[in-house]
Amino acid sequence: MFRQITDSFFVSPQITVDDVAQAKEMGAVMIINNRPEGEEASQTPAEDIEVAARAAGLLYAAVPVTHAGFSPWQLDGMDEALAKAGEGKVLAYCRSGTRSTLLWTLTRARHGHDPEALSEKAAAAGYDLSPIRQIMDALAAEAK
Repeated sequence: MFRQITDSFFVSPQITVDDVAQAKEMGAVMIINNRPEGEEASQTPAEDIEVAARAAGLLYAAVPVTHAGFSPWQLDGMDEALAKAGEGKVLAYCRSGTRSTLLWTLTRARHGHDPEALSEKAAAAGYDLSPIRQIMDALAAEAK
């Protein structure tokens, strides 16, 4: 269920409280929720995931992303969450894992990571970055 993007970054479709234990077992130190609350009636409430994560000794952050796109505050929020995780493994989730992957990629591009290498990592996990490729290229160019 968890898809590996890098050695330390994993994404997933909506998780349950039980999945928090699986994240801990794989060595995650943080869970990042990129799903807006109430997006779907059947989704596990963010508060339940947060309580389970903290009870398991994991860090938790919420940086919700709607289908309207990405804003600078979301990139900042993802950056802050990733910084708190340090070198530890992170599991980010949304409805399908796509928004988590796209947001992570934009933050990495903003730090000057190569957009082509990022695209290859995402594609290997089953995610297409073409909808944000121009933004990635622009962010990476600004970082140089």
